[in-house]
Amino acid sequence: MKTIFLALFLPLAGCGMSDNLIAAVAVGANVGSVATIQRTPADAVYSWWTGRDCSIVRLDQGKRYCRAEEPKPETPAYCTRSLGAVNCWQDPATVPGHPRGVADGPTVLTVGQEADRVRSWP
Repeated sequence: MKTIFLALFLPLAGCGMSDNLIAAVAVGANVGSVATIQRTPADAVYSWWTGRDCSIVRLDQGKRYCRAEEPKPETPAYCTRSLGAVNCWQDPATVPGHPRGVADGPTVLTVGQEADRVRSWP
């Protein structure tokens, strides 16, 4: 099997690549990488080198070349029910009696969510 595989490349040993073929391969590589990873090969190398998410596609969308680092999300206000209204508090410790909140969701990011928020490319 190995000899058959090598025999297939034997006719190509004396062939050089023309300028048109080199250009076609370069264009194909750029189009293929933009379609799959949303960046050119040069963008991928630059993103890997800097650890930031950079892409020429972002420039085409009117954005910056490299994605800005996302700020930490704000802590949501603590809202409780009262008679006919909802009251919101910035500091839950100041709420008298500490009633149950209207939205009982998490108030901080989990370790996995924080790691995903600050991760670098790739």
